[in-house]
Amino acid sequence: MRVPRLRGRGLGRVLISVTSLATAVGPYKADWNDTHVHNPAWPPHAKFHNGQTMSLGLALGLGSLYQLWRAPGSARTSLDTGATLASLYWLTQISALAYPGSKAVDPPGTARFPQAKIAFPALALTGLGYLLERRRLARHGGGRDAH
Repeated sequence: MRVPRLRGRGLGRVLISVTSLATAVGPYKADWNDTHVHNPAWPPHAKFHNGQTMSLGLALGLGSLYQLWRAPGSARTSLDTGATLASLYWLTQISALAYPGSKAVDPPGTARFPQAKIAFPALALTGLGYLLERRRLARHGGGRDAH
């Protein structure tokens, strides 16, 4: 079965790009509302960190897309960097639950980790994309893009 290729890159990079777009846009969609950014009960420092988190998601997502689709160079290095950047936001979101007193939702919410429905699929999609692209690179010359 042939995998469609875009600009000399495979389906794997497209799948990682979906995660990258979710990383860049998702935090704004989830947090630019009355429960986060416009929540009058949140102290200014909490809003500062929320803004930092949203900006970090945007930077990671855009950085990942740049690495995945930039001009030819080392395909393997671009893939490794792009997949890592696409994963960091979601990995750190999951790790945030390990901090003392941390909860995934504010009271009166009782959900344990509603973000899991995005974080785990995003990581799985990135992992699948990475494996597909690694396999494609191995078949097509070991990681150097054609010039």
